[in-house]
Amino acid sequence: MTENEDATYLGLDFSTQQLKGVIVNKNLEVIHETNVQFDSVLPEFRTHSGVVRQDKKTVTAPVLMWVKALDLLLDQLKVCGADFSQIAALSGSAQQHGTVYWQVGAEETLKTLDPDSFLHTQLASAFSVTSSPVWMDSSTSLQCRQLEEHVGGAQKLAEISGSRAYERFSAAQIMKIAQSKPSTYANTERISLVSSFACSLFLGRYAPIDLSDGSGMNLLDIHSKSWSQDCLKACAEDLASRLGEPVPSHSDLGCVSDYMVERHSFNPSCRVIAFTGDNPSSLAGMTLRPGDVAVSLGTSDTLFLPLTQPPTLPEGHVLINPVDSDAYMALLCFKNGSLTRERIRNFVAEKSWERFSSLLNSTPRGNFGNFGLYYDAQEIIPFVQGDFRWDKSNSSVTKFTPETEVRALLEGQFIAKRAHAEDLGFIVGKDSRILATGGGSANKEVLQVLADCFNTNVYTMTPRYSPIKDKSVSQSLGR
Repeated sequence: MTENEDATYLGLDFSTQQLKGVIVNKNLEVIHETNVQFDSVLPEFRTHSGVVRQDKKTVTAPVLMWVKALDLLLDQLKVCGADFSQIAALSGSAQQHGTVYWQVGAEETLKTLDPDSFLHTQLASAFSVTSSPVWMDSSTSLQCRQLEEHVGGAQKLAEISGSRAYERFSAAQIMKIAQSKPSTYANTERISLVSSFACSLFLGRYAPIDLSDGSGMNLLDIHSKSWSQDCLKACAEDLASRLGEPVPSHSDLGCVSDYMVERHSFNPSCRVIAFTGDNPSSLAGMTLRPGDVAVSLGTSDTLFLPLTQPPTLPEGHVLINPVDSDAYMALLCFKNGSLTRERIRNFVAEKSWERFSSLLNSTPRGNFGNFGLYYDAQEIIPFVQGDFRWDKSNSSVTKFTPETEVRALLEGQFIAKRAHAEDLGFIVGKDSRILATGGGSANKEVLQVLADCFNTNVYTMTPRYSPIKDKSVSQSLGR
């Protein structure tokens, strides 16, 4: 497509609970925006918060739900007046660690899609595993131990791949399927991450895994930027051919598929840029500088910061930087984020964020010495599950008053994040900034607790990393 003043750009986010689409112009001004909430809009897939909990440890998401959501989202954008013929390029992000298993022959189906039919009807038989393991799954402890033993221990695996073995990571998930369902694995032609799977729907063929999202699999050698042969051998036979070759996260993969051109009137010259994980996308979009820490308050809470060299972390992850493949980023993921905050809100604040904030404001910083840690799902850092409360005498208790509970929840979550950031080398200084994103960043009272716990300024996405101009808010976001 030749450059023109009317050119626009499409971005997509395949997150845990929704699919979101945004079209911007060359000045990054939003022209159109819409979303598809999985639970409410696609109830036939019977998800709760976008996932299916088969038991306490096994958590998956229906692949066709994501495909059908894309059908709906593209139609919604057209109803909003979006002109797909003006889109010069598109890219996207997706929840990290989920794996999608394409059945033998699925790429040929992708290449020959009928523009008169929906994607989800044509791809109904394209997946050898119909419900993908996602980042909340913790059912692969055995496979994690086997992987670490094969390569020489947890420390060695962290040196190679940037992380010790984690239950949700792709290596363990793939190993579990290969071991427990060998015929399913044998019938799998390609294994994608959710990001490369989503990209494939626009490309009309299998999209490669990008280096940044790929470095969150326990399979990529983050030094050589290629698949680790030791890790591949530990997981399954002939795995390299099923993964394809990884590419830099900013790679131009080619033009949009004929299906997208004929069904949705995309310009045939529209470029498809590699999709990546949601956390690398956040680091790229927030343009972090030295001394910054980003905190994403979403379904899972994440903390990340840029690095020039890859340390070996006993906990947490080192990924390849999506902007510069020669650089790195540190990432800490906490499973118990917004869903845990919502659970406490529902229990003590009558499902009202306004009531939640009122309770929070009725207690002082430090919560009179009361402290809590809350883990609905099996947490990653630390590896624990359950609710834990301590009073000012450091005695364990079973119950707090509503106002104490609310502050104990937030202070426990944010003090833990600061402690882990400092373990990575972060030092709170006079120029330090905490950049907050995700759904929880819309709540000023929550951000105030974040600022208190880090003892530095917190910035949100609007306006660009500047404190909001309202005087009272500006003061509350200070130290």
